[in-house]
Amino acid sequence: MAKGQTSVQAHSYEFGGPIGAAFITFGLPFFCYLVAFTCNDVTGCPAPSLLHPTSLTLQKLKNDVAWPGFAGLINQKAIVATLGYYVLSLVLNVVLPAQEVEGVELRSGGRLKYRFNAFSSALVIMVVAAAGTLVEGPNFVLWTFIYDNYVQLLTTNILISYALATYVYIDSFSVKPKDPHHRELAAGGHTGNMMYDWFIGRELNPRVKIPLAGVIDIKTFMELRPGMLAWVILDLTFMAKQYANYGYITDSIMLVTFSQALYTFDALWWESSMLTMIDITTDGFGFMLAFGDLVWVPFTYSLQARYLAVHPVKLGLQGVLAVVGVQLFGYYIFRAANNEKNTFRTNPDDPSVKHLKYIQTSTGSKLITSGWWGRARHINYLGDWIMSWAYCLPTGIAGYIVQRQSFVDGNVLGAAFGDKEVVQGEARGWGMLITYFFMLYFAVLLIHREMRDEEKCRKKYGKDWDEYCKRVPWRILPGVY
Repeated sequence: MAKGQTSVQAHSYEFGGPIGAAFITFGLPFFCYLVAFTCNDVTGCPAPSLLHPTSLTLQKLKNDVAWPGFAGLINQKAIVATLGYYVLSLVLNVVLPAQEVEGVELRSGGRLKYRFNAFSSALVIMVVAAAGTLVEGPNFVLWTFIYDNYVQLLTTNILISYALATYVYIDSFSVKPKDPHHRELAAGGHTGNMMYDWFIGRELNPRVKIPLAGVIDIKTFMELRPGMLAWVILDLTFMAKQYANYGYITDSIMLVTFSQALYTFDALWWESSMLTMIDITTDGFGFMLAFGDLVWVPFTYSLQARYLAVHPVKLGLQGVLAVVGVQLFGYYIFRAANNEKNTFRTNPDDPSVKHLKYIQTSTGSKLITSGWWGRARHINYLGDWIMSWAYCLPTGIAGYIVQRQSFVDGNVLGAAFGDKEVVQGEARGWGMLITYFFMLYFAVLLIHREMRDEEKCRKKYGKDWDEYCKRVPWRILPGVY
């Protein structure tokens, strides 16, 4: 396509088209509620009545999950707190020193400018949270508020994702050809089907001008700031809850929180590297990314810490070392591969990448055929997936039942808090459906993303991509896939 043109041919449907988009749009929020209620600190994880489906009744299930009624799914406090958190993120983005970065070249030929300071913004919030915890301990109002209003905060963010997707969809119709601000539609986001385009995102890089804040790139702002940091904040909330319950913090919840915080703060530190990700370069911003950034990441990725807040698991030194080894191995692959790619793209004469072999494509791009990217075409996804194991393994053979304390020879049989004790009992193993869900989901996600990458690259590079695939035959896992 010639530079200066912003119109593009619509791509074929993904995610099952309009029907798949509708299923995901309403199915994923339902799933978030499902795990929030069925794995709880009232009766167990999963709720005990689910273990006896033949005698299951709706009323019994409602009692087991402490169903608050539809009106109880949201409250004014959660709305105000959530909006306040978003405003704080926006203010920090504006007032803190930032790195000015240009994005990749657009189809129109221009480049958008970005202002990045997510890492320092997160540090400010973490310092405030740490100071409050030092003064008030695990009952610091931040932690107790989030835990007590968990479902209401979930609902608020779901509604925000719906509203945000609707706003950018409507605003996308103001995109004009040869827009002076480099606005353009996403290649796959203007099929003409309202449901699908709203879901997948019509505009590639929607931006909004806010008084005193200037122009904010909605997609990059939502990609890392509110949701990714909220993931860590939720983990810390559950850590504080475990301490409030039992008077100690287990190695397992510390490990989960540290692993996930490492992943998050690494992404924040390398914020500018997301400009080469498919989410930014190719996908429009619609419900898929809005919900994923603001709801799915914080509220489902923190399930392990939420589980461990109620059922403490002690790994011991050997268990900790094993999980840490898995985490570091995955992180090494992930970071080394991404750094190699980014360095090669920005400074191919750097001594660390100068030796790499590559294919010079007809588009002018270079496809690396040695080093990390000579082992597999998406080797970074392997590291990403291995890291996900470290999030799930600390929960062990998961599952618990919450019951009134019972005593044998004066000793509590399970981990006790208040007038309750937590035992595994017949729930042992069934909780793994929840705490290990992330490993399975993440594998499916990465394979799907890899397939999308492959399709995009094949269209872009043509015969050069076929030659690249011959030289680098493996997709993610060398020798297997």
